[in-house]
Amino acid sequence: MYRKKILVPLFVLLMLLTRAMPAWPAPENEKGTPAGMDTTAESAVLMEAQSGQVLWSKNPDKELPMASVTKIMTLLLAVEAVEQGKVSLKDRVVASENAWEMGGSQIYLEPGEEFSFEEMLIAVAVGSANDASVAVAEHLMGSEEAFVEAMNQRAKKLGLQHTHFVNSTGLPARGHYTSARDMAVIMRECLKYPLFRRISSIYEYDLRGGKFKLWNTNKLLKWYEGVDAGKTGWTNEAKYCLASSAERDGLRLIAVVLGTPEPRSHFRESIKLYKYGFARYKVLNLMPAGATVKSLPVSKGVSNRVDAVTAGRVSVVVPKGEDKGFTTRVELPERVTAPVAKGQPLGYCVVLKNNQEVQRVPLVAGSEVKKASLVQQINKVFTRLHGTR
Repeated sequence: MYRKKILVPLFVLLMLLTRAMPAWPAPENEKGTPAGMDTTAESAVLMEAQSGQVLWSKNPDKELPMASVTKIMTLLLAVEAVEQGKVSLKDRVVASENAWEMGGSQIYLEPGEEFSFEEMLIAVAVGSANDASVAVAEHLMGSEEAFVEAMNQRAKKLGLQHTHFVNSTGLPARGHYTSARDMAVIMRECLKYPLFRRISSIYEYDLRGGKFKLWNTNKLLKWYEGVDAGKTGWTNEAKYCLASSAERDGLRLIAVVLGTPEPRSHFRESIKLYKYGFARYKVLNLMPAGATVKSLPVSKGVSNRVDAVTAGRVSVVVPKGEDKGFTTRVELPERVTAPVAKGQPLGYCVVLKNNQEVQRVPLVAGSEVKKASLVQQINKVFTRLHGTR
């Protein structure tokens, strides 16, 4: 009885002390990542696609082979060439003997065999075809060597410091490497092009009139809701690799895992990253793309005013529960002078968090305003003066 009388007050005191203790943050492991969140990948990055902010990483700048994930850069140069009008999707691409000699994943091109440029791109994106990759490279630049030089120049232009290409396929080669962070940047650039998103989201495709079927090696297209782009890779040297992207509720994430150890582990580890990101972050939409922010007066134009509109969606990605304190500020001139082209940059919409700038979105002209002729300008002055009398 005596022991019971002592234990009861001690228990009550312990409960009171526990309630009074501050709520400490979740413990972290020695790598600085949240407890319970880790990956078997040698290098991994979870990036928010709109801003390029890295939300989670492990050895993000470690230089590693990436196998066929290489083809993301191959596809980037190809879709940019289409966008710039240098090549058409209907162009006929003729397979060379060099393309025919490629091993690994392929569509078994015969020397002289032809496909449209679009079908070659699909063979690269969906079937990870090495022979099609070389055929695309040769069609665009004349030789794979020249194309690889362009790949490295594009990497340099993106500011990548841990990437170097030796071929367009990802077949093992000395000095051929990337990092998870660099590959996420390349993937982010690819996502700007609807053509890339379209071809990399195809799950199955028939070539040669249905005699040869392609199945997308990126199984996350079927296994994880929201995944709509990406490229897998595997060699003994690189192990299992995957760069992919998923979108849910307006939040687009990019996940890159390099060097995961066993079959399908690149899918498992990517899903782990996506679950982490979608559980913790949300999109705060402030203005839609194309929203009119202000009407500006125009000097010497056939029209007196032009709308300044948002060039893209004004939004920020924030941790859930931290969406307060955001404001916007408009930076625009008092007036503009004609001629004004539609889409011409006019200024910025600046997003602030507690008065600190976190993002700026270009504001552009919503319509064209042609320069008025001398007679038109005189008539406008006369009309204005007449109206003030």
